[in-house]
Amino acid sequence: MRSIATLLLAAASTAVFAQAPIVRRPAVAQHPMTFEDMMRMKRVSDPQISPSGKWVLFSVVDVELGRNLKTSHLWVVPADGSSKEVQLTNGAGESEAKFSPDGTRVVFVAKGQLYLAAWDEKKGRLIPAVELTHIVTEADAPIWSPDGKSLAFTSDVYPECSKGVVFDGACNQKAETEAGRAPTKALVFDSLLYRHWDHFQGAKRSHILMLHVSRAGYIFDLTPVEDWGKDVIAPNFSLGGPTGYAWAPDSKEVAFVLNNDKVPAASTNNDIYTIDVTQHDAQGTEGIKGWSPKKISTSPGSDDGPAYSPDGKFLAFRSQARAGYESDRFRLMLYEREAKSTKEVLPNYDSWVDEFVWTPDSEEIYFLKANSGEESIVKTSLSDILHRTSHLTRDSGEYSDLRLTPDGKGIIASRMNVNRPSEIVSLNFSQMSTEQTELISDPVQSRTPPPARPRSVVKNNELSWKHTEKLHDTGSVAITHENDQTLTGLDLSSMEDFWFHGAADQEVQGFIIRPPKFDPAKKYPLKFLIHGGPQGAWGDAWSYRWNAELMAASGYVVVMINPRGSTGYGQAFIDGVNGDWGGKPYVDLMKGLDYAEAKYPFIDKTRECALGASYGGYMADWILTHTNRFACIVTHDGMFNPQSAYGATEEMWFNEWEFRRPGSSEPGQPWKYASGPVAEDPFRKWSPMLSVQNAKTPTLVIHSQKDYRLDVSEGFQLFTALQRLNVPSKMLYFPDEGHWILKPQNSKLWYETVGDWCDQWTHSGKYAADTVGTGK
Repeated sequence: MRSIATLLLAAASTAVFAQAPIVRRPAVAQHPMTFEDMMRMKRVSDPQISPSGKWVLFSVVDVELGRNLKTSHLWVVPADGSSKEVQLTNGAGESEAKFSPDGTRVVFVAKGQLYLAAWDEKKGRLIPAVELTHIVTEADAPIWSPDGKSLAFTSDVYPECSKGVVFDGACNQKAETEAGRAPTKALVFDSLLYRHWDHFQGAKRSHILMLHVSRAGYIFDLTPVEDWGKDVIAPNFSLGGPTGYAWAPDSKEVAFVLNNDKVPAASTNNDIYTIDVTQHDAQGTEGIKGWSPKKISTSPGSDDGPAYSPDGKFLAFRSQARAGYESDRFRLMLYEREAKSTKEVLPNYDSWVDEFVWTPDSEEIYFLKANSGEESIVKTSLSDILHRTSHLTRDSGEYSDLRLTPDGKGIIASRMNVNRPSEIVSLNFSQMSTEQTELISDPVQSRTPPPARPRSVVKNNELSWKHTEKLHDTGSVAITHENDQTLTGLDLSSMEDFWFHGAADQEVQGFIIRPPKFDPAKKYPLKFLIHGGPQGAWGDAWSYRWNAELMAASGYVVVMINPRGSTGYGQAFIDGVNGDWGGKPYVDLMKGLDYAEAKYPFIDKTRECALGASYGGYMADWILTHTNRFACIVTHDGMFNPQSAYGATEEMWFNEWEFRRPGSSEPGQPWKYASGPVAEDPFRKWSPMLSVQNAKTPTLVIHSQKDYRLDVSEGFQLFTALQRLNVPSKMLYFPDEGHWILKPQNSKLWYETVGDWCDQWTHSGKYAADTVGTGK
């Protein structure tokens, strides 16, 4: 099932993916990466440019493996990279830093509250901060109003205390105290979405609050119960998506995302609403009963990421057209505020618009898009009636955290590669090559190139082809170097990609990483990684949870395929998995492995292990019950029994879309098909459980107690069946994790257990002696 939007991405045909530029250091002995090496990596994110354009604030997460801790701190670096980055905070955890519009102050989150510090522009330093909020429901995700007088932020409040526009701190404090004294921790539910991802909803709900900075004691609830009802959650839950609320340039209006459907657990219909926040001032709140919200989006699908144009004329947002489908194409929409009309900016575009930002003159929008395993930066002009786009990056890797410089002449962003974790980079448009900035149109077309060609560059409606190595890193300069020293000592392999014919002769992309100190004359065991989603993708990006370089470091070839359902190849390719979970995607995967085995003779076909999580875990279960070609299998948080998974999950819209009967608009629900033939019941047709009697492959099952996307019972059911069938099997159970393994020590155990299982059954590592006399 679905995993984070920032899944690994890549590109090019049999092309080596370039590593991001690093600081050259004296040659040192290199070694294959270990788990401890990976934990030493600094996790860099969230760049924020000062209004002067001189400084960039960012967050760095440090991992203390021995203490089992991850802690975020604030750092700063000159935007031109002219000097080394400097750590600014060193407390228990600081993040979400934002410059005030005038550049004199910085707000950030620490210890569950908002803190305000003066900013020394000359030195690039924070002056000791003061606590701005002190509320029992805590504060997060602050955003300054453009006039610098107010802050919007989120807080988990008690609905019974949301009695109007004024936040009732005393009521929330009393409710929190009573909850702590309650003799039982039992919960009562009267609606769905009572738990989500890794936590039970409980009594509190997320609301958007606002305070006046000069009078921080006055806090207002922008999404009160009397406007929306007791179960309102605002902004709506977003798994790594864009911010769910924004200020108008005149600071008089706030736009936010909210799902007001009767059963939000079965609906993706998030909408954009606006409210006028000038109905009050800090001293005049009597008689204010609500904000009179206005809905400005109309799609039955999801709308999110509101962002006002700097001139205030427009409100841009992302939109999906199809109700109930969380992986429909994200379109870029433009709401004209005076005319109250909406139009799509790129009506013929066949790619998702991910993050986006306005230029200062309100004439252009820059956005990120996935394309054949990369996440690149693109821009479009609102005045261009031909709806053309301009690709600003052709280098390999994945960009995120897109920020435009105040003068509009450059971009600050985060960038990662498969062999390099994220760093902050600068892109100066004047330094980019003509080839990079040439205008292209992007009609609906196939996103998959012919086989055995380098990656595509679309020009003037024609498909031309350029080698990746001629395009990488033009105009992109790293301004942080948090991981240079660690990386210098590591032997990290490059990644190549390849194209092959999958199901129905469709072109499909795959990737391969060789082990360190690779010898083409030797035979190597293989780890076959299967991504989650299913609407996700592998590619040229770093991961701490499924790190392809670390998978290869112990002497394995790693192969990854982007089968039907993967993002970055057009919407039709994504839709190809709907209602066909074990069909074309399975064929794509098997044909991709066939192709890799034939193309790369150093792969030992007798020593292959298939590994997957989430939807990848489902596919690992499907492989287990439909082929015996693998020496071992690792299945993490997979769906084993779709019928039981339907009743135990929380985001109902997902299964109701993915398991609907082909051609039907009715939600997929197991009881609708139970009395009919298996062939017409997607829950049974694509059920690994109903074919588990065919399982023979040694299997490691991994599942976590707090995984509410795919309940832990799915793992227990599979392990029980394998034990009763006498299939060699082991289960790794985490009582304190959710859909992902996040705690450092748990992650260490995960990598050790997975690695040992693969070694045992592929006769590698400490089990290599087992190959004596076997001919392997």
